[in-house]
Amino acid sequence: MNQEGRANKYILYARKSSESEDRQMASIDSQIDELSKLAKDNGLRVIEVMQESMSAKAPGRKVFNEMIEKIKKGEADGILCWKLNRLARNPVDGGTVSWALQNEIIKHVFTFGRSYYPTDNVLMMAVELGMANQFIRDLSTDTKRGLRNKAERGWYPNGSPLGYRHNPIKLKGEKEIIKDPEKFEVIQKMLKMVASGKLTPPEAYRKGTAEWGFTNKHNQKVAISSWYAMMNNPFYYGYYEFPSDSGQWFKGKHEPMITQAEFEKTQIILGRRGTTRPRKYSFKYTGAVRCGICEASVVAEHKVKKCKNGKTHYYIYYHCSHRLDPKCDQKVVEEKKLEEEIIGILKRIKIHPTFLDWAIEKLRKENKEEIEEKKQLSENRKKEYEACDRKLDTLLNMRINGELSEGEFITKKDELTKEKARLKANLDAFENNSTHWIDQLEETKELLNLAQDSLDKFKNGDEAKRKEIFRSIGSNLSLSEKKLNIRANNKLIGLEIISSELSSIFKKFEPLNLPEDKEKLELLYSSSPVLLRR
Repeated sequence: MNQEGRANKYILYARKSSESEDRQMASIDSQIDELSKLAKDNGLRVIEVMQESMSAKAPGRKVFNEMIEKIKKGEADGILCWKLNRLARNPVDGGTVSWALQNEIIKHVFTFGRSYYPTDNVLMMAVELGMANQFIRDLSTDTKRGLRNKAERGWYPNGSPLGYRHNPIKLKGEKEIIKDPEKFEVIQKMLKMVASGKLTPPEAYRKGTAEWGFTNKHNQKVAISSWYAMMNNPFYYGYYEFPSDSGQWFKGKHEPMITQAEFEKTQIILGRRGTTRPRKYSFKYTGAVRCGICEASVVAEHKVKKCKNGKTHYYIYYHCSHRLDPKCDQKVVEEKKLEEEIIGILKRIKIHPTFLDWAIEKLRKENKEEIEEKKQLSENRKKEYEACDRKLDTLLNMRINGELSEGEFITKKDELTKEKARLKANLDAFENNSTHWIDQLEETKELLNLAQDSLDKFKNGDEAKRKEIFRSIGSNLSLSEKKLNIRANNKLIGLEIISSELSSIFKKFEPLNLPEDKEKLELLYSSSPVLLRR
């Protein structure tokens, strides 16, 4: 190991989270054992072992912060850890380590297979810390998407309520939530007794606890407050809300304990008539819109208005959830008004078919050259990496033949190892991005196709089609003063600009006569700075 700038006192830091981010990571004890051997083999003086079981996806780890403080006070000047992602998976903690290393507060970070010094190129550490941070962000996104998909398939994503359990031997296509053979019938009997009026809620609780074996999942006594919460839980008649307080209700595929009528009778008995009663539908336009005032999610609710003439009117209103600011004064908007706003947006992004064909063809031509260029660059980078690998082999042979001293060998090996790692990182990053243009082409084609006929499909489509179209455009919208607003960097802004430019071009052709005017149109497309830039 390079002795220049070597630390004198090391802290051995080991971390493992119980969350899925660290599922494949070695245990804390294993990390400590292996790192202790590594310290002994390399002559590192470890003054303290610090460990914690906490995720690094956000700042605020107590032990990590204590370690940084010790280093700042001069109690230690080096860190020994399993991998760099043990220190940080978020940009705040990653920046703390990187800055301390650059300013020689930390003189050496030694991991299993790599060293980091103040004199190193900061790019490598930044790349590795960035990859650790991106991993946790992708994991979070994938997890949320997976839970949402599971909810939409009819399976409650969170822990199963008492009386049910997740199928421990589930195979593809089999049930995910099944009856708990020991508790289902007991709870079902108690709920039905209350709904029928044969027992009051307290009587059902006492009988269930004393005579029928009503216990929790750990076979302990259930609190009476939990029993009342169960009677008010729509899951027991087949419905659930996900995410919590989102206003989005789903019909579950699990076997209900009671009917909806029995559930509603129970609510009347409890004095909660009309509360916690799920809708028989999920709201079409929730989940993609934020409040334009406080940034909280926009939710929906169903309202019933009975008129003096005996008629009943049903309304759906969208409003701020008030989860971030309970005092937010954002106005409510009726669903019909919201749909008028969506139609207004779709009108502004109308794309003519001739432009769609021209744009896709132009992208293909431009990217054909890019393919060849990237192919050549990739070959060059592979050759550089392989050449560095051969240099390491040559260096080893020179040491074996006695042509280099041990010190010269170690110094040169460390330099080549760093260079090899740098080349490998660059090569991996390049190859990962090598197909970006293909993704861009497909995304552009999908976006332009959407703009071409989405207005007609939305106006004439059923509820499912309207929801689908809204989901495709509503990834970054805000609601302010009953108006839907397209936020900065939203893909719709680009479509709106393109549509406006196309409208100006078409005014020169009144009426538009295809295919006679097709060549003239394509010439105007090619000479438009707005269209070329977009």
